[in-house]
Amino acid sequence: MAGSANLNVMMKTARKAGRGLLKDFGEVEQLQVSTKGPGDFVTRADRQAEETIREDLMHARPSYGFLGEEGKEIEGADPTRRWIVDPLDGTTNFLHGLPHWAVSIALEHKGQIVAGVIYDPVKDEMFYAEKGGGAFVNEARIRVSARHRMIESIFATGVPFGGRPDLPATLQDLARIMPACAGVRRFGAAALDLAYVAAGRYEGYWERGVQPWDIAAGLVICREAGAIVEGIKADSDPLDTGAVLVANSDIFAGFSKVIRKG
Repeated sequence: MAGSANLNVMMKTARKAGRGLLKDFGEVEQLQVSTKGPGDFVTRADRQAEETIREDLMHARPSYGFLGEEGKEIEGADPTRRWIVDPLDGTTNFLHGLPHWAVSIALEHKGQIVAGVIYDPVKDEMFYAEKGGGAFVNEARIRVSARHRMIESIFATGVPFGGRPDLPATLQDLARIMPACAGVRRFGAAALDLAYVAAGRYEGYWERGVQPWDIAAGLVICREAGAIVEGIKADSDPLDTGAVLVANSDIFAGFSKVIRKG
């Protein structure tokens, strides 16, 4: 797919950051690690990746704003456009040598996510989409799964760690959803969970307590792949509430009914 100039900048930047992270991943035991909070680790690699991404994006589009996980938000001269970046989604996986993590870059325009890129350097998979242009992985068009029965469906979520306050609600979700489906996966990278729904690898995904940079790129990729994307609370915006519910159109009604019982 021939994307816009913005999308090409995003993909090039994600690949560059991914190459740096992949090098550090090979030396994961030597990484300098500090702690931000319980179970939420920051690494030198994480900070370096965000710095690389910020420099490249701001050089290409100096008037755009920038919101990243590790640094202060930058207000752009153009208040209508903002980059939303997670330089390393799946940090805990990365630190433990688990090859499931990604770089996530989204572009917001007038409050709407209009383009998104999620790059998995380990598997060399680049998921991307622009509003109205469809969703892709590498050069192949992707669509959500065609499964229409809950009992045949696999869902993904995140299970809160370190005694976070949303743990009881998630455990209640699991108690309701697991008897009704073919399985639930907890792989520890929200961006890739969303990308996998878009690619038809999962039928749906839900999670509470996520940050905008965790999900921004994945939301537009899922929508462009044919998914229904909503907040866990009906009529809410996942980017505002941090609670997201995504599934293919055949599964969504039944899936949302189960999760929203909580």
